[in-house]
Amino acid sequence: MSIPSPTDEALVCSARGCRSAAIWALEWNNPRLHDADRRKTWLACAQHRGSLGDFLDARGFLRAVTPVPGSPTLDL
Repeated sequence: MSIPSPTDEALVCSARGCRSAAIWALEWNNPRLHDADRRKTWLACAQHRGSLGDFLDARGFLRAVTPVPGSPTLDL
Protein backbone atom coordinates (compact mmCIF):
# COMPACT_ATOMS: atom_id res chain seq x y z
CA MET A 1 0.00 0.00 0.00
CA SER A 2 1.39 3.40 -0.95
CA ILE A 3 0.74 6.73 0.67
CA PRO A 4 -0.75 9.23 -1.80
CA SER A 5 1.41 12.24 -2.51
CA PRO A 6 -0.10 15.73 -2.22
CA THR A 7 -0.25 15.94 -6.03
CA ASP A 8 -2.41 12.78 -6.11
CA GLU A 9 -5.04 14.38 -3.90
CA ALA A 10 -7.77 16.55 -5.38
CA LEU A 11 -7.43 20.25 -4.64
CA VAL A 12 -10.44 21.56 -2.74
CA CYS A 13 -11.95 25.01 -2.36
CA SER A 14 -10.64 27.17 0.50
CA ALA A 15 -14.11 28.45 1.45
CA ARG A 16 -15.15 27.36 4.93
CA GLY A 17 -16.98 24.04 4.83
CA CYS A 18 -16.72 23.63 1.05
CA ARG A 19 -15.32 20.34 -0.24
CA SER A 20 -15.81 21.06 -3.96
CA ALA A 21 -12.97 20.72 -6.44
CA ALA A 22 -10.93 23.89 -6.86
CA ILE A 23 -10.73 25.31 -10.36
CA TRP A 24 -9.35 28.78 -9.55
CA ALA A 25 -6.22 29.93 -7.71
CA LEU A 26 -6.52 33.35 -6.06
CA GLU A 27 -3.05 34.74 -5.47
CA TRP A 28 -2.80 37.38 -2.78
CA ASN A 29 -0.61 39.07 -0.22
CA ASN A 30 -1.03 41.54 2.59
CA PRO A 31 1.35 44.39 1.74
CA ARG A 32 1.65 45.35 5.41
CA LEU A 33 2.97 41.87 6.26
CA HIS A 34 4.50 40.43 3.08
CA ASP A 35 7.12 41.51 0.56
CA ALA A 36 5.65 42.71 -2.75
CA ASP A 37 6.74 39.55 -4.60
CA ARG A 38 5.42 37.10 -1.99
CA ARG A 39 2.18 35.35 -2.92
CA LYS A 40 -0.18 33.24 -0.87
CA THR A 41 -2.87 31.18 -2.57
CA TRP A 42 -6.49 30.42 -1.84
CA LEU A 43 -8.23 27.86 -4.01
CA ALA A 44 -11.80 28.37 -5.16
CA CYS A 45 -14.57 26.34 -6.77
CA ALA A 46 -16.84 28.02 -9.33
CA GLN A 47 -19.40 28.89 -6.62
CA HIS A 48 -16.92 30.60 -4.25
CA ARG A 49 -14.58 32.30 -6.72
CA GLY A 50 -16.58 35.54 -6.48
CA SER A 51 -16.99 35.71 -2.71
CA LEU A 52 -13.37 34.79 -1.93
CA GLY A 53 -12.11 37.19 -4.61
CA ASP A 54 -14.36 40.00 -3.37
CA PHE A 55 -13.12 39.47 0.21
CA LEU A 56 -9.48 39.76 -0.85
CA ASP A 57 -10.09 42.59 -3.32
CA ALA A 58 -11.97 44.71 -0.75
CA ARG A 59 -8.85 44.64 1.42
CA GLY A 60 -6.45 45.34 -1.46
CA PHE A 61 -4.89 41.88 -1.14
CA LEU A 62 -5.91 40.21 -4.43
CA ARG A 63 -3.06 40.06 -6.95
CA ALA A 64 -4.14 37.51 -9.58
CA VAL A 65 -6.77 34.90 -10.39
CA THR A 66 -5.60 31.97 -12.51
CA PRO A 67 -7.04 28.58 -13.45
CA VAL A 68 -5.78 25.65 -11.40
CA PRO A 69 -3.66 23.39 -13.66
CA GLY A 70 -5.80 20.53 -14.91
CA SER A 71 -9.09 22.31 -14.24
CA PRO A 72 -11.76 22.64 -16.91
CA THR A 73 -11.31 26.43 -16.86
CA LEU A 74 -8.18 25.96 -18.99
CA ASP A 75 -10.40 24.74 -21.81
CA LEU A 76 -12.51 27.93 -21.92
